[in-house]
Amino acid sequence: MRSGLPVAPLFRPIDVAPAYQKVADAIEREIVNGRIKPGDPIGTEHDLVRQFGVNRSTIREGIRVLEEGGLIRRDSSRRLHACLPRYSKLASRLSRALVLHEVTFRELYEASMTLEVASIEGAVERATEDNIAELDDNLARSEAVVGDPAMLAECDAEFHVLVAKASQNRVLQLAREPAAQLFYPTTEVIVTGVAEGGPRLVAAHRHLIDAIRRRDREAGVLWTRRHLQDWRRGFEKIASLDRSVEHMYMEHAQAARRR
Repeated sequence: MRSGLPVAPLFRPIDVAPAYQKVADAIEREIVNGRIKPGDPIGTEHDLVRQFGVNRSTIREGIRVLEEGGLIRRDSSRRLHACLPRYSKLASRLSRALVLHEVTFRELYEASMTLEVASIEGAVERATEDNIAELDDNLARSEAVVGDPAMLAECDAEFHVLVAKASQNRVLQLAREPAAQLFYPTTEVIVTGVAEGGPRLVAAHRHLIDAIRRRDREAGVLWTRRHLQDWRRGFEKIASLDRSVEHMYMEHAQAARRR
C-alpha cells in the first residue's frame, strides 16, 4: 500500500432501523407468511410491550405503521387483530416506493407493455357481460370529457383497472396497480400537450372493448400495443423517456399554476 493515497473503505455504515420499525416488520412478517391469520388477535399494547421488551411509545408507533398499511385493526375493546391489507393501501405504498426511486417513463412503459398485454389477453378470454358493461360506461364518460385532460386521465386510469378486473386474475390486478397509479400524471400531461392525444386515446379504448366483446385475442393485443406506443410517442413529444415521472409531473403542475 502506497502511503498518502486514500484507501477505499471495505464496508459501509450499518443502517440501524428504529425500534418501532422492527416491531412493525416483525408483526408484518407473521401476517404476510400466514402464521397470523386475518381476524386473529394480536393482543393489547401491554401484551406487545411485554413480548418485545420495549417501551409503550415504541409499540404505539409500530402499531400506527401497521394500521396505516391496513395490516391490523382495533376492536371496541382496543384489542388488536390482524386483517388483510387493503388493496388501495398496498398499491399506494408500492407506488410511493416507485416515486421515491424516481422511476422513469421508459421503465414504466416497459413494465406496462407486459402487464397490460397480459390483462387484455385475460379479459378477451374471461370478461363477463357485466365487465363489458362497465367498460362501455367508462367509454361513454371518456367521450364526454375528451377535452378535459385531468378528467380524461382519470377515466383512462379507470379503464385499465376495468380491463384488468375483466381478466378475472387477482394476482395480475394487484401486480399492475402500483405502477398503474403513475399512469394518471403522464396521461394528463400528454393530453394537455398533444392536441390529438385525447381523441386517439378514446379511439383505442373503443377498439379494445370491441376486441373483448368479439373475443378477439389478436386484435386485443394489437390495440393494446398500439395504445401504449401512442402513449410513449406522446410522452416523447414533451419530455425525455428517461425523466423521472414524478419530476416531470411536478414541473407540469407548477407551469399550470403560473398560467
